[in-house]
Amino acid sequence: MNTEFDELVSLSEKDEVRLHTGAQIFAKTTPEPDHTSDSPVRTTIKSMSSTSIWQRLKNRFFTGAEPETQEPVKDCFWKVDIHSHLLPGVDDGVSSWEETLACLQQFSEWGISKVITTPHVSRDWFPNKYQQLLEGQEQLQALVREHNLPLTIEVAAEYLLDDFFLDLLNSREVLTFGAEKYILVETAWSSAPLHLSDLIFRIQSAGYTPILAHPERYKYYKNFEAELSHHRDAGCLLQLNAMSLSGKYGEQARRQGKILLQKGWVDFIGSDLHRPGDLPRFEKIFSLPEFKELAKQPLRNSKLL
Repeated sequence: MNTEFDELVSLSEKDEVRLHTGAQIFAKTTPEPDHTSDSPVRTTIKSMSSTSIWQRLKNRFFTGAEPETQEPVKDCFWKVDIHSHLLPGVDDGVSSWEETLACLQQFSEWGISKVITTPHVSRDWFPNKYQQLLEGQEQLQALVREHNLPLTIEVAAEYLLDDFFLDLLNSREVLTFGAEKYILVETAWSSAPLHLSDLIFRIQSAGYTPILAHPERYKYYKNFEAELSHHRDAGCLLQLNAMSLSGKYGEQARRQGKILLQKGWVDFIGSDLHRPGDLPRFEKIFSLPEFKELAKQPLRNSKLL
C-alpha cells in the first residue's frame, strides 16, 4: 500500500482517538449546554468528529473530483414562452409594470429570448378587445427597450371556448402567433364545452391552428389518454404548463402532465406565469427528473423565433 496513504489513515485513526478523549474530558468539565446554540469549542469538536476518514482521504487524494451535488442548469432551452399573463390590468395576471418587469428579467436570465404573452379573453370575466391588447403590446415592447432586455415581445390571447369566442372567430378578430396562425384556447375546468371536437374543426376551417392550453389541468376527462389522443389526431396541438410538473395545480394535474410526457404529446411548453410569486415554483422544474423528458418532446416553441 502507498506509504503516504498508510500515514494518512494512521493519523486519521489517532485523530479519532484524541477527539473522542477530548470530548469526554470536555463533557465532564463543562456545564449542561444550552441546546439553542453551541459553544465555539463544542462546535469545533462536533465539526471535526463529523468529518469521516473517507472524507479526509478523498479531500487529500481527489481534490479535483466533482462535487457530489451540483446546482441544476437553469436553462429554458425551448427559448420561447407562449403562455403568460404579463399585461397589467387586463386579467388575473400581473397588477403593475414593475411586476411585469420582474418576470421578464427572470425569463431572460433563464434563457428565454421571446415572450408571447396571452391575456385571458372571455365574455363573462375578461371581454378584452383585439385593439386594446395590441396597444398593450406596444407598451410591453417599450418596457423591454427601456430596460435593454434581450427579449422579443408579442401579445396574443388565451381564449375561453364560449359564445364570445365564436363571435370573435367569425369576425376574424382573434390574436394568433406564428406562421401557422396558432391560437391558444382553453375550456372550463370542470366540464368540457359541448361539441369540443366541432369547435376544433371550426377553428381549423377558419384557417387557424388550435392549441389546447394546459389539458393536464382539466378535471372532466373520463379517459384522459383516449380523449386527448382523439384531439391530437384531429390536429389540435397540446400545451403543457411547466408548473404542473412541480405540483402547483395539485396531484391530478401533475400525474396527467407526466402522462403527456410519457406519450410524447407535448407540442408546446408554457409558463402560464401570472405574477412574480410564481417564479419560485417555476424554478423548481429545473431540478425535476421530468425536466429532461421535456427535451424528448416534439416541442415547437423554438420554431417561433
